[in-house]
Amino acid sequence: MRTGLTDLVGCRYPIVQTGMGYVAGARLAAATSAAGGLGVIAASTMSVEQMTAAIREVKERTGAPFGVNIRSDAADAAERVEIMIREDVRVASFALAPRRELIDRLKEAGVVTIPSVGARRHAEKVAAWGVDAVIVQGGEGGGHTGPIPTTLLLPQVVDSVDIPVIAAGGFFDGRGLVAAMAYGAAGIAMGTRFLLTADSPVPDRVKQLYLEATDTLVTRNVDGVPHRVLATPFVASLERTRLLRALVNAARFKRLSGLSWRQLAAEGRRMRTGRQLTWAQVLMAANTPMLLRAAMVEGRTDLGVMAAGQVVGVLDDLPSCEELIERIMAEAHETMRRLTPP
Repeated sequence: MRTGLTDLVGCRYPIVQTGMGYVAGARLAAATSAAGGLGVIAASTMSVEQMTAAIREVKERTGAPFGVNIRSDAADAAERVEIMIREDVRVASFALAPRRELIDRLKEAGVVTIPSVGARRHAEKVAAWGVDAVIVQGGEGGGHTGPIPTTLLLPQVVDSVDIPVIAAGGFFDGRGLVAAMAYGAAGIAMGTRFLLTADSPVPDRVKQLYLEATDTLVTRNVDGVPHRVLATPFVASLERTRLLRALVNAARFKRLSGLSWRQLAAEGRRMRTGRQLTWAQVLMAANTPMLLRAAMVEGRTDLGVMAAGQVVGVLDDLPSCEELIERIMAEAHETMRRLTPP
């Protein structure tokens, strides 16, 4: 299936696996790309050394194009961009709008730049800066999300920019791919659906909890901004203990990351300025990497937060990435056949 996305990045199918912290490592990204989609390494929760190793592992596993997702407001963002260029990464993905100098450097090196946005004005802004495509996530999506549903946000963005638009939030099958293309999208991006695959590194007991889940909620108690997660007793408890827990997690993150307190404070100032957060919200943001890690790496569902899109309530299996993508494409072609007059 050829679209503006497949032409842009060189993948066979217009399906993107999103960069999920502690989930989208080399194994998942390589499996997705090898199956014809676009796999993305979630490097925001990796050190520079871990990111470099993950890139090289994907290249050993497959010759297909893949991407790397980083935080544009990170202190070492420019260093990470240079590594992506040096390692011949095809796509640079950003959860926040990348700085113009990062875009210029990537374009100069021939790297495709695809940020994620949650509002039309944000898409218009980065398109004017020269990005190659945008991922548009509606409110149904997991993790950090906005209030506008995909069915309203997607056509707004498609009508306002002249670059490929990739739809995210609420997609899991071939019918959704066709629906997104009917709106004008060049493909779909999925997180929760790829998390629930045999190639995902998430512990089996965590996957089982996802499969049994029927509901998600949007909370500010994780890091101060809207975050769609599985509805669990632990999430409910965050309201009572959020500031104390944030302090504890900040100390844990300091030990794991190797950052000094001065570096953490500097990072907090950047977050406060770039994302317009209060100091209380900056403090709470220390929760995110540790709470995600507790569930996704350590399997501690009783002490961790599990980001999830609303599609979690309709997923009931763990296919391989190859099986999933083949199934989606077969269903998409069948759907288009039914819609085409004889």
